[in-house]
Amino acid sequence: MALSKAEREEFLAEPHIAALSVAAGPDRGPLTVPIWYDYTPGAQAWVLTGKTSRKAESIRAAGRFTLMVEQSDPRIRYVSVDGSVAREQPSTPELLRTMAARYLPPEKVDGYLEMADSEHEENVVFYLQPEHWLSADLGAI
Repeated sequence: MALSKAEREEFLAEPHIAALSVAAGPDRGPLTVPIWYDYTPGAQAWVLTGKTSRKAESIRAAGRFTLMVEQSDPRIRYVSVDGSVAREQPSTPELLRTMAARYLPPEKVDGYLEMADSEHEENVVFYLQPEHWLSADLGAI
C-alpha cells in the first residue's frame, strides 16, 4: 500500500542511507551509489559530494537525480523521490557538520570532520526539488 504524503515525507526525513541514482550517459545504466542526505518534510532534499566527483558531474549533466530509501525491519517500507536540481552551491563546514551529526554518534562527529577536511576534496551541495514520489508499506516481516 502506498504511503500518504505525510507518511512518505516523515519516512524520508529519517536518517536512512539513500541510494542516489542519476543518468550516467547514453551507453550506461544509471550511476547508483549509497549516500548520506538530509530532508525536512515539505522542503528540498540535499546531498553533499565531491566537487569533481563522478556523482557531481553526472548530476550537473542530467540536471536531476533520484533518492531511494528503504527499511526492512520492523516493516518493509520504501520511498523513492526524484526531481530536478533546484540549486548547487559550495558546501560549508556547518552543512558538513549537520550531515555528519545526522548519521554519526556525537562522539564520532569531530573525528569524522577532521578526516574529511584532510582527506576529501571540496564538497558541493545539490538540492533536489521533489517532483515524483513512489512509496510502499508492505507490512511486517
